[in-house]
Amino acid sequence: MAEGIAERIGVAGLGRMGQAIAESCAKAGYSVAGWTRSGVTPEAAQALGIAPCQTLAELAAGSDIVILSLFDDAAVSEVLGQLVQANLSGKLVVDTSTVSPGTLRAAEAAVNVAGALAVDAPISGGPEMVRGGVSGVFMGGAEEAVQRFAPVAAILSDKAAHIGDLGQGLAAKIVNNTVIGGYLEILKEAVQTGKRAGLTMEAMMGLLSKSPVANPFLMHRLPVLLGEEGWVGFAANGARKDAILFWETADALGVEAPALKAYMESATAFVEEGGGEEDVAMIVRSAYLNA
Repeated sequence: MAEGIAERIGVAGLGRMGQAIAESCAKAGYSVAGWTRSGVTPEAAQALGIAPCQTLAELAAGSDIVILSLFDDAAVSEVLGQLVQANLSGKLVVDTSTVSPGTLRAAEAAVNVAGALAVDAPISGGPEMVRGGVSGVFMGGAEEAVQRFAPVAAILSDKAAHIGDLGQGLAAKIVNNTVIGGYLEILKEAVQTGKRAGLTMEAMMGLLSKSPVANPFLMHRLPVLLGEEGWVGFAANGARKDAILFWETADALGVEAPALKAYMESATAFVEEGGGEEDVAMIVRSAYLNA
């Protein structure tokens, strides 16, 4: 363990993002343990540089900072419900999952009673950005808790920000990723129109990648959009789940959000056609191929 690093980190949930978080923290010198509902094999743990835990209680007992990286609200609520049965005295519980802003707020009192502080710190960007330390991390919670997590956030992000109170990090993630969803929807419509007008995907991406509309998301996904690579940074299943969450949040707040709704419908259609395990950018490429 690197000199000066005393906090022990436990990661609950070892999907693509959880693995990236755990591996990045381990490489930075932290002592890291991991747990997932399906179990962690010694071989998988060794590959990530972490210690495997077979139960949440074991993870909590051996960690100072417990990081959640889970799929949805139900999973977060279930794991939090189990965690607060343990003695969390002096610990920090950090949820990096993309869920409703109200989910962690609803559990805050129980987390505090168990002796811990809570932070929401959703991540924008895929596992490759986490491993590169260039993802976005939007933190919500008390200043003391956020400052304690800040050194870990700095491993994952070069632009980590304390947004406000607990739950407001998730609100910021919704704002950020709503823009990405709208961008994907417009890109989908643009390449459909371009193809019918006689343009190739290569010509359109060559133009867009050098124009003012280029952004890191587009540049990272060019190989997928061009059909050159089949890697998965963020699976369409997760994108669809997030889009539904974002639209439901906007709707509950009285915002019509037609662009977000269109993206949600596009993601849903793509998943229902069998593309759930493909990268989210394949929504755009599939639309081009079928135009």
